Amino acid sequence: MKVIVAGSPKTGTKTVAAALRELDYEVYEFMDHFWYHEKEWKKILSKGGSINDFKQMYQDIDVVTDGPSYLFWEEIHKAFPEAKIILMVRDEDAWCESALEQYRRIRNHPGFIISCFSPIGWKMSRFLQMTIMAMHGVLESYPVTFNSHLNEMVLRKSYRQHTQYCLQNAPKDKLLVYNIETGWEPLCNFLGKDIPEKSFPHKNKQLDFVDDRHLSHPYTNRVQRELLIVLCLLVVIIAFGVYIVAVIAF
Repeated sequence: MKVIVAGSPKTGTKTVAAALRELDYEVYEFMDHFWYHEKEWKKILSKGGSINDFKQMYQDIDVVTDGPSYLFWEEIHKAFPEAKIILMVRDEDAWCESALEQYRRIRNHPGFIISCFSPIGWKMSRFLQMTIMAMHGVLESYPVTFNSHLNEMVLRKSYRQHTQYCLQNAPKDKLLVYNIETGWEPLCNFLGKDIPEKSFPHKNKQLDFVDDRHLSHPYTNRVQRELLIVLCLLVVIIAFGVYIVAVIAF
């Protein structure tokens, strides 16, 4: 482990992940945490974990970011004390507005709702539910949330608490307080990397959380295969039902 991204979602986590990949780091985001370590995270979020859990999970990974790992930056840093920590900061009003809209879009996104008809998609929705509970202390009923408990007061409180705790407790010689609008220079200087010639990436600015990496991820491929199987089973069941009705009728 080389870098722990401690910034809350919607502070530029996808942008930082893309930038770090450009700098040749292997980065795990939310979907990777689920795909590769869902069982371990379920244990940590429901029963608790240990420093050794994080050592085993991420010993061969360069960077962790996004939920639920950012919540446990301190424990992960104890497992990897030489790792550097990046805390992204953003205007609170802009962050809160963006976070509320992102959660609304997730709840109403057809692809997310349809994916929950596959076994792995359903497991992902449960994992997301546990992660949001850990992040904000409220229970969201995914895949369809009729009465969302996420509101401005809850979000602001969780954002402030996490940001202030990190600022106060992260070792100053290992911490970069970072605004993605400042681009490559402070990030590369902090990591001791040369500044790439290409422009700095800006991901998810339009709240388009389904990107190319999402579409090519093994999780998405698994969902598609399972949905095809479910669809075929439904066709067989419907056809059999029609046949039975026809036999009875005639």
